[in-house]
Amino acid sequence: MAPSETNGANQTVVTEFVLLGLHDHHNLEMVLFVLCLGIYSVNVLGNALLIGLNMLDPRLHTPMYFFLRNLALMDISGTSSFVPLITISFPGCALQMYLTLALGSTGCVLLAMMACDQYVAICQPLRYSELMNSQTCTWTAVLSWGAGFANSLLHSNLTWSLPFCGHNIINHFFCEILAVLKLACGDISLNTLLTVVSAVVLTLAPLLFIFLSYVCILTAILRVPSAAGRHKAFSTCSAHLTVVVIFYGTISFMYFKPKAKELNLDKLIALFYGVVTPSLNPIIYSLRKAEVKAATIALLRGDLSRKMSRFPSNSHIHK
Repeated sequence: MAPSETNGANQTVVTEFVLLGLHDHHNLEMVLFVLCLGIYSVNVLGNALLIGLNMLDPRLHTPMYFFLRNLALMDISGTSSFVPLITISFPGCALQMYLTLALGSTGCVLLAMMACDQYVAICQPLRYSELMNSQTCTWTAVLSWGAGFANSLLHSNLTWSLPFCGHNIINHFFCEILAVLKLACGDISLNTLLTVVSAVVLTLAPLLFIFLSYVCILTAILRVPSAAGRHKAFSTCSAHLTVVVIFYGTISFMYFKPKAKELNLDKLIALFYGVVTPSLNPIIYSLRKAEVKAATIALLRGDLSRKMSRFPSNSHIHK
């Protein structure tokens, strides 16, 4: 397929895009390919195992693990849509940009919802079952996914309605929205404005919510009289806090720092965000959560099937 075609009005129409990646470092590209393939396999297997354990083990049918199951599904989908290519068709590029932007926004809101769950569990323990019931969890998950995909739909419609005038070389690993906008030959002021607004609403606002939640959580933990009680409370939220730091730390390097003089550094950071970060989540939760460890051991021993037979109806969420 040719990268561009000329229509009847002598206007050049882009039909495919070329993704440069690290085109000037071929040896490094081969190393990254092998690493990405291995990490992607770990991501899919680890997150799929986490989803399976959440569904099979009744001990994990809690709001926290319900949100974790959503996060694991988002990680698998996000990394699968991020897979680096050399060339990509116009519709394929549009779909890749839509999915990566949608799933990234969903992740920000999901982490904020998980922080809310941690806050209620530690600061309002007596009302936990009332506040974090099945209906609340379902609607907050729907809100997270809906906000992310609606935001991406708006940006995608505005981006792909722009003329590209034959420019089809994207200096990145994937169809990232800012890299695509650089190719447009129309006015992108509205796109830029909405990108800033959505970053504030769907990235910074959830981060502020998480920060305030953990201020309240830390205050409540410090009031616990016993050291054992404080340690237990800290261990409850340590995995989520670790994921938040890695997730937002990588985003900050990508979008909220001055652009590196060496553009390849920005590409590698984006690659870390898209491939490595999602693979860390199941590892972090497996190491930090005793319930996940116990469920994994039970699965290896074949105990889960026997436990499932004693819980014929366990699809609901409970504390």
